[in-house]
This record gives sequence, C-alpha cells and structure tokens, in this order.
Amino acid sequence: MEETTWNNDFEEDDEQFSADFAEQTDESLYEHFRFVADKGQSLLRVDKFLTDRIEGTSRSRIQQAADANYVLANGVAVPSNYKVKPLDVITVVMDRPRHELEIIPEDIPINIVYEDEDVLVVNKAAGMVVHPGHGNYTGTLINAVAWHLKDNDQFEAKDPRMGIVHRIDKDTSGLLVVAKNPMAKTHLGYQFFRKTTKRQYIAVVWGNVKNDTGVIDVNLGRHPTNRLWMTVFPDGDTGKHAVTHYKVLERYGYATLVECHLETGRTHQIRVHMKHIGHTLFNDERYGGDIILRGTYQTKYRQFIYNCFNTCRRQALHAQTLGFVHPRTGEEVFFESPIPEDMRLLIEKWRRYIANEDWEDIY
Repeated sequence: MEETTWNNDFEEDDEQFSADFAEQTDESLYEHFRFVADKGQSLLRVDKFLTDRIEGTSRSRIQQAADANYVLANGVAVPSNYKVKPLDVITVVMDRPRHELEIIPEDIPINIVYEDEDVLVVNKAAGMVVHPGHGNYTGTLINAVAWHLKDNDQFEAKDPRMGIVHRIDKDTSGLLVVAKNPMAKTHLGYQFFRKTTKRQYIAVVWGNVKNDTGVIDVNLGRHPTNRLWMTVFPDGDTGKHAVTHYKVLERYGYATLVECHLETGRTHQIRVHMKHIGHTLFNDERYGGDIILRGTYQTKYRQFIYNCFNTCRRQALHAQTLGFVHPRTGEEVFFESPIPEDMRLLIEKWRRYIANEDWEDIY
C-alpha cells in the first residue's frame, strides 16, 4: 500500500518522498491524505480502510467526512460503505489547507560534513528524528538546520521546494544531504527518484551470513496488521520493488559485519531485507534484534551480549557513504562518515570475544 502522507513513526521511502507533491482536487478543496490500495487489496469498506491508516482518527469521524463528500475514490466522492478495490486511489479532502507544523529554528548542534551555496551534508546522530511529526515536534534535524540557516534569505524551512530530500531512521546514524534552494531540491530529488545516488551502509547483523556477497530483491510494504512494521512480499504482487546488495566485511561467529548498498530507498529497507534472509540487525528493537538470536546458553555469553546491547543502544546501522551529482557543477561528489563511537565499540567487543573463542564449527 502506497502512502503519500507523512507518518513520523517510520521514515517514508526516499523515492516516494522525492516525487511526492500534493495536489489540490479543485479550486476549493485541499488534499489532506492519499492512499493507493495494493494490487492484492480485498474489498473493504472505505471507513475501515481509512481508520486503519490515519493515526488518531475514529471511524465515526471518517463517516462524517464521507457524509460531507470529503472522502474520494479515484477523484469521486463516495459514501462510507464504499468498498475499496485493488489500486483504488483513496483521498481525504477538506475546504482548507492541511495544517502545517511550525518549523521552529532550534540551536541544536549538528555535524556538518560539507556546505556550499546549494547543499548541506550532515552526519546525523543516532536518536535524532529527521523531520517534525507526531510525537516529535521539536529537537529534529530540520529544526537544527533551520537554526543553522536562519540568516540565509534563500532558505525557508517550511518551503517544500527545499530542505530534506531523503531520510534515515531515527536510530540510524549517518549522512544526509539538505537542499538549500529550489534548484538544488529539484536536481537532488530527481537523482533519488531515478536511483542514481550512491549510498552505502554498514551494519552488524545476527548470525554468520553464509555468502560473502549477495543481492536481496523482494518487494517491501507496510505490514497488513501492524502499521509500524514494514514487511516483505515475495510474490511481487504487493508492496514496492526493493533491492539491497550486501558484502561481508567481518565474521564474528554469531554475528557479522556487513556492508549494504541500496539500489532502491524503501522504508526500513536494510532492516527488513536482512531480517528476511535470517540476519536481523543487532539490537533492532522493532524487528526483534534486541534479544539473543544466535549463540550459546552459557551465562558468560549472555552477559557479553547484554554488555553489547548497553554499548550500542539502537540498531547497529550507519549510513557511511553518500554520493550524488552536484546540482550546480554537475560533478560527482562523495562523502564518507566514520563509524560512530557506539558501533565502533560494539565491533571491538565482538573482535575481542571471537579472538578468545574456538569458532571452527560455528555456523
């Protein structure tokens, strides 16, 4: 199921974000929500369909909106008992623009890797949300960027023609590029949409990854019952096409350090793809990596893992490399971020542990 609305509980995929421009349905109505039903969508009342997808609303409110002709299916107002069909475009419109969150500049330290008149490349710390939204109205990266650029007449944080052109999860660290003007936003957005950017991540995953290299090519989409999860759809009829290339860097017997290259940029792509092949990211709470998934029952080993969890208190994933064509010069530029301290210490712990163990028979 494709959504074009913002939900800060999880990051939207980069390609949809780059291509997503809200449109008015007519001169007096403004689009507030848009959902595209999956190819495999079973017939479902539109009030139930929307209640499951719009956080903080109720079925009765959706029914009231439908009675006021504010619920549309493929551009036509429908009653609340309308049955949603595969690939239906369901929108909710209002007679006023959608309330926009106020972007308040905040003096929050950010690690600036590069900056010129068009772009700003930052190294986001784990734990920082990229953009304000439900439950995270302040303290985000865009609040920090708004402060940093508060004296720049060309930058307006609430202007959709500039700003963030891709996102990484709250608890993922690493590189992001920010467009400082509409020209840069257009050029960078097009590159993310066309999959021509270069993005490389490193991750510690559970288990001994069997092959030194591999490609994971399965569709991703929202989980049908838990909206906070993404899941795979191996049959290819549902979700969005997603491709991750991986390479083993180091083996620790019960865990592996891998390098992941994104061919596409879907929500939680690396986290869900690696889980799909049996190698959930280390300490990824949402996808079950925050418990012991590989290893022994020995007390010493359990204590070692708990110490590792305390060392890296989030999913062990870092956006290490970012490359794109500069929107003004037309030259390819590449940036690299060092492994953050928590992941560096985690890797060192595994190295020391494996150096003291006999791993010949471990898989």
